Amino acid sequence: MTALPLRRSHPVFAVCAAAFLIACSGGSERAGEAPAKAAESRASEGFEVEGRLIQGGFLRGTAPAGAETVTLADQPVDIASDGSFFAAFDRDAPETLVLEAELANGAHVRRELAIARRDWDIERVNVAKRSGGTSEAWWKKRKPEWEAIVAARAKETGATGWRQDFIWPVKGRISGRFGRQRIYRGEPGSYHSGIDIAPGAGTPFVAPADGVVVLARTGFSLEGSLIIIDHGMGLNSAFLHASKIAVEEGEAVEQGQYIGNVGSSGRATGPHLHWSLKWKDWRLDPLLLAGPMD
Repeated sequence: MTALPLRRSHPVFAVCAAAFLIACSGGSERAGEAPAKAAESRASEGFEVEGRLIQGGFLRGTAPAGAETVTLADQPVDIASDGSFFAAFDRDAPETLVLEAELANGAHVRRELAIARRDWDIERVNVAKRSGGTSEAWWKKRKPEWEAIVAARAKETGATGWRQDFIWPVKGRISGRFGRQRIYRGEPGSYHSGIDIAPGAGTPFVAPADGVVVLARTGFSLEGSLIIIDHGMGLNSAFLHASKIAVEEGEAVEQGQYIGNVGSSGRATGPHLHWSLKWKDWRLDPLLLAGPMD
């Protein structure tokens, strides 16, 4: 049996490259701009950001002093009382995204982020894509499951796990990587939204960071036994295909706490843990948040 991961800290988030450590003054010194406005901009602190500025990656940062709102590519970013925040980049994020803060005095601080592209595992097959249609009977069962997942991910619990260095929920062979996709005669299928870990049936798995359980249900059509944990700031983890759920909805969990066992419930070809991460409506690569599996 694979040993449970221990609480640990690693330097995966400390990125030395200048592209990943950003500080901007927020000042604008265009010719003809009113001196008072320029002085206000120079007086405000800029964004302080570090993380993995890459498709499927993330950032943690501190908003400029006096920031009332922050957005990333027009996506609202929640700000903690100390000005810190978490944001992330979707699998297909463009090469440039704008991080913007609106200050209490009406001024704006903008920063363009260069997002590194990735070479995804794309398989092109010479067969037609299956029809996406579903039967009325199937959707009648699936609809309440889908609505429960959407409602769970929308919950705001005040969890602070987003501040932590994430750990692996379980260690073992990686049988499916984030972003993998098939192209059927030129028509793209859905990409793999998480990472699959196959340590063996029944292996215990743990919470990768502090959070609150917002969904813990069995019998879902696709996911089987499903756990979703809110880590705060719009970041949540989902764990699919469990053989056992050891937590309850509404329960606060700590990093490294046992929450379930690996299984093959739902639509799974064999025992494995599918771990997916979402920030708002965007999906992250768990490998970038947890770091290399050692």
